[in-house]
Amino acid sequence: MQRVAVITGASSGLGAELARALAGRGWRCVLLARREDRLRELADAIEADYEVCDVADREQVDAVAARVLDRHPRIGILVNNAGIPAGRADFLTVEPDVLERVFAVNFFAGVWVTRALMPGLEAAAPAHLVNMVSVAGTMAVGPYSASKHAQIAFSRTLASQLRPRGIRVLTVKPGYVETEGFPQRSRMGPLGRRFVVDPPFVAERVVKAIERGRGELTVPRWYWFGSAAQALAPGLLSRFVGGNLGR
Repeated sequence: MQRVAVITGASSGLGAELARALAGRGWRCVLLARREDRLRELADAIEADYEVCDVADREQVDAVAARVLDRHPRIGILVNNAGIPAGRADFLTVEPDVLERVFAVNFFAGVWVTRALMPGLEAAAPAHLVNMVSVAGTMAVGPYSASKHAQIAFSRTLASQLRPRGIRVLTVKPGYVETEGFPQRSRMGPLGRRFVVDPPFVAERVVKAIERGRGELTVPRWYWFGSAAQALAPGLLSRFVGGNLGR
């Protein structure tokens, strides 16, 4: 039976690279995103399925999940990858609609997609749920990090809840990654660009972490020191980093 992986935010960036990496290992990918032209192009290239879906819209998610499960009752991997930046706005100045959208995509979307596709994960157990979070979620640097902090809490809670059901949860915390939605290098100086990695670098490490059954992954690994500094001295690191850290 063919192994099936569902990936959200799959039209570009990390989602697209994860789809390529999994397809290269024999997985049949189901790609979810809003841009049909991008989805179709990638699906044709890697022989994948796709569904156009705004994963922040719970009704759309439920309808798409029903169609996916009808075609693929067993889902071996679900990757909650969809995410958007919040810019450099803070909680006092960010537009309310922007703040609500950031939490809808970065946090609630993962909740809705996971709930809707849980029957497929349970049917395929042992299966894997991968939540692409951000190292920013371990730090207090603004609305984006707050949305990712919520996603980390969601992911870690599910890790213990789903283990008895045969579903492993992998919480991925990337640092600065150069993607279309997160153009990091263009806004960083020459020194800062050394801290930016590309999507294939992250995708390869995520796939290896899935295969090894890991629970959490910080990539590149040295970003772990920033998380440790925040935990040991709350508020200290936030004085030196911007509000759009990670991804």
